[in-house]
Amino acid sequence: MPSIIVGTAGHIDHGKSALVRALTGVDPDRLPEEKKRGITIDLGFADLELGDVRVGFVDVPGHERFIKNMLAGAHGIDLVILVVAADEGVMPQTREHFDICRLLDVRRGLIAITKTDLVEPELLPLVREEIAELVAGSALESAPVVEVSARTGVGLDELRTLLQKLAAEVPARSNEVVTRLPIDRAFGMKGFGAVVTGTLISGEIKEGDELELSPNGLRVRVRGVQVHGQSVSHAIGGQRTAVNLGGIDTAAIERGMLLGPAGRLQPLQIVDVEIDVLKATPRPLKSRARVRIHIGAAEVLGRLVVLEENGIVEPGAKGFAQLRLESPVVALPGDRFILRSYSPSVTIAGGRVLDPFAAKHRRKDLEEVRARLVELGSADHVRQLLLFVSSAGTLGMKRMDLLGRTGWTDETATAAIAEAKGQEKIKVIDEMLIGTADFVRLCETALKAINQHHVKEPLTRGLARETLRDQFFGHTAPEIFRAVIAALEDQEKIIADKDLLRSAEHSLELSGADLKLRDALQRAYEAAGFELPSIDDAFAKAQIPPAEQKRGRRILQVLIDSGTLIRVQPDLFIHRNALNRLVEKLRTFADAHEPERAIDVPAFKELTGVSRKYAIPLLEYLDGARVTVRRQDRRIVLRAKSEPPAVAGE
Repeated sequence: MPSIIVGTAGHIDHGKSALVRALTGVDPDRLPEEKKRGITIDLGFADLELGDVRVGFVDVPGHERFIKNMLAGAHGIDLVILVVAADEGVMPQTREHFDICRLLDVRRGLIAITKTDLVEPELLPLVREEIAELVAGSALESAPVVEVSARTGVGLDELRTLLQKLAAEVPARSNEVVTRLPIDRAFGMKGFGAVVTGTLISGEIKEGDELELSPNGLRVRVRGVQVHGQSVSHAIGGQRTAVNLGGIDTAAIERGMLLGPAGRLQPLQIVDVEIDVLKATPRPLKSRARVRIHIGAAEVLGRLVVLEENGIVEPGAKGFAQLRLESPVVALPGDRFILRSYSPSVTIAGGRVLDPFAAKHRRKDLEEVRARLVELGSADHVRQLLLFVSSAGTLGMKRMDLLGRTGWTDETATAAIAEAKGQEKIKVIDEMLIGTADFVRLCETALKAINQHHVKEPLTRGLARETLRDQFFGHTAPEIFRAVIAALEDQEKIIADKDLLRSAEHSLELSGADLKLRDALQRAYEAAGFELPSIDDAFAKAQIPPAEQKRGRRILQVLIDSGTLIRVQPDLFIHRNALNRLVEKLRTFADAHEPERAIDVPAFKELTGVSRKYAIPLLEYLDGARVTVRRQDRRIVLRAKSEPPAVAGE
């Protein structure tokens, strides 16, 4: 059976609770203090079955001192009964409750003129005129008006009929957002433990679910579920729901917390919003004003930062603002909220969330910020996705961050991502999302950096991959960096040579002077044979003067990159031809000493004609290159393979 939530609204002692009691037979005033004083202090609940629809009533207090309690129950209602007593007419809290319902975008409802048995019939048209003036221009302007008496029963049948008709017109709750239950009441039950109640505004809750209490991040387990006082297997969006929680003490739960899926909803403290200022607000809203923010069942304090060009939003006007909250809450795009002044506590505005994870804005960017918020205000899922991903820029956005920012179910997010990807507006890289334009910018940055390196260091083979990442992509996700390099390779713009990256157009073209330096160094190392010269010794043998040694080191790197010189130790190199001769000598020696194929340091010195100064570095290099294997004080010479072995240090 489908369920809807009906909220009452109206001034204190206008008969809201009596009306709910007359309709349902349930007294919503549950607290002893409420019984004693005859007024509603906190939220009351009752339910009624009307045909094939079950109606859950949220009865709210009318006294101005308990408006925050009223606000805790006003979220999530599908339609409102605006209650006006015939003997008093429209009163201050009638107006404030009506304003709150309008600001919360409650678009369906009816108006009940109560206590009709206390006035003469000729006075009722005057009450109707007051009501018509109040609701003019609002969603309730054409709402039905019913004259009732909870004491005599007059008008109750008509009211039930209208409720049933309106209930049938309420659209089904969206299934595009994950489970959210703002908690408006928490208590302990002997033998059961912690119980929380609230209006389940989206998703479903079933026994055994692992959920999370936000913003504290407390993990809990669902031990049982009730809807309208009856145990059920699961509750769905639009139902008044009570949940028995395991794994937590009642004292740790507060009104205003939100129950949702574990690990999905992220607390926020800076949020971009659109605000609607009440006409009755005495002065314009300005930046830095301290306000009370009511969102869901939560009330938090915060500062208002107006994003309009003139820095204010006039009474009766709408505008963009940023709320900077003093305590974290959970909110999603489209969520409605109420703003009340800090002192005295009076309702001054309401609005809707546009970007729940905003950053502080610079004044010079406000025009661009407003344009983006205008788009967010009317965006579909795909456009919303693109705006959120683009706000992350070249850093990209994790899929889980998108889910936390939007509250979308996996299915909703997958569909939006697939459509945006099909339009070639985003790149999906593992679990990262990045706008196509931002990805192209990263590719351009990488290619520019590689080309600049070639200009600065024309004699090197390329730019080290890690150098590029550290200097230009330090905050970019590793998977995005890898995708950028892969894309440039696929486009044949760069060539990845092991850990070096070079432009596809780059070639090592040495000048005549460079060729002379290269040849001189090559001859010096080739002449040195197995007696490894230091770099300074090699420069001396090649007759490279000190003024040319910086360039000489670049030429040395060219010889290393080309494989002509092999690094034995950090500053010791051997010519490739000399290394090949050495390996051939070793294997010839080993073949003559079968089956041991072993050589010790003295034998190696004799074989190569070098001192221990060179023998030890050479043997250690050969061990690393898997030409030899050390066994105590000897080396075993490995047999040659059909292909040359990989040589360490190339």
